[in-house]
Amino acid sequence: MIVRLRPGHGTRMRFIPRSHPRTREDPTVNDSYQPVAPFSAKSLLVCSTGGHLSELIRLEQRLGVNTDSLWLTFDTPQARQLLRGRRVHHLPYIGARDLKGTLSTVPTVARLLRSERFEVALSTGSAVAAAALPVAAMRRIPSVFVESVCRVRGPSTTGRILQRIPGISLYTQHPEWAGGRWHACESVFSDVRSEPVATPSRPERLFVTLGTFRGYRFDSLVDAVLASGYANEKTVWQLGDTEREDALPGEVHQYLSPTEFNAAARSADVVVTHAGVGTLLEMLAMGIYPVLGTRRAARHEHVDDHQTEIAEWVNRADLGIAVDGPDLSAEAIERASRRRVRDGRAAAPPAHRQFARSGNDRRAEH
Repeated sequence: MIVRLRPGHGTRMRFIPRSHPRTREDPTVNDSYQPVAPFSAKSLLVCSTGGHLSELIRLEQRLGVNTDSLWLTFDTPQARQLLRGRRVHHLPYIGARDLKGTLSTVPTVARLLRSERFEVALSTGSAVAAAALPVAAMRRIPSVFVESVCRVRGPSTTGRILQRIPGISLYTQHPEWAGGRWHACESVFSDVRSEPVATPSRPERLFVTLGTFRGYRFDSLVDAVLASGYANEKTVWQLGDTEREDALPGEVHQYLSPTEFNAAARSADVVVTHAGVGTLLEMLAMGIYPVLGTRRAARHEHVDDHQTEIAEWVNRADLGIAVDGPDLSAEAIERASRRRVRDGRAAAPPAHRQFARSGNDRRAEH
């Protein structure tokens, strides 16, 4: 995505064809885009923590966002570590589909936008985007919403709300459902590939992390790990809200600090996790080929079944092994121990880590 700012003309987006030999069968590649020059406007960067924050940071690295930009997110250990040295304004936590919490954020956003000027507002969701981007658009600040990569089949609730509001540019990382106001853009997983590695035949150390999503348990995945026969005294567990009464083997934590989390993941033979985008991005950045268990709304493990969408995509792209939570098996753990991930973008010069996007003049979106 390249955002060209022209005084008096809002935001203008330019389509740049990709002259790349890869084929459309590769699900991590969008053949319509190519790297472009850095975009360095002063930005208001708005997102929830977890996967939304991980995605927006990755997009920021491609865009070369101005260091005077301001981050608007929740105060969590993840945010404090990843945004260290950045300008940050912390918001009260907004839960899933929390209308009251979302609306309570609007005055804060309006006050910030009155106190200083921003050239663009950019968000990857979730609910906080529905509070911030309409306010920015009303103040004639070019406003951009990039739907989470986990939305493989269509927009989220936040996306569906924002598509009804004029003046907000909308993007999907999956060109299959682009259309109307939605334009396709390069995926945050572009240039990430897996490859085989030589490892011991039986992995001895697991790291099991269920994410930090509040209010929802994931007992089905814990039970499946125990049934696999691979949980032992070397296993490290980060359970989040899935506190257990039974004694799990190994080290058991409700939450780990980002430093402890990274250490546990890097020292593990296999990482077993929920199919959250934030955790997946962290694993891929560390070269880890994870086993992903999907949460399901019918088991009261999440608000909806969007994790099944990213699971299907991960399996197709061969960036991990994704299964329904209760279906985790010893075979999946063994297969994951024999692969690793490489991120080709990590070695590219910063000027070439840009976000390409399709043609659209904001004036045509009204």
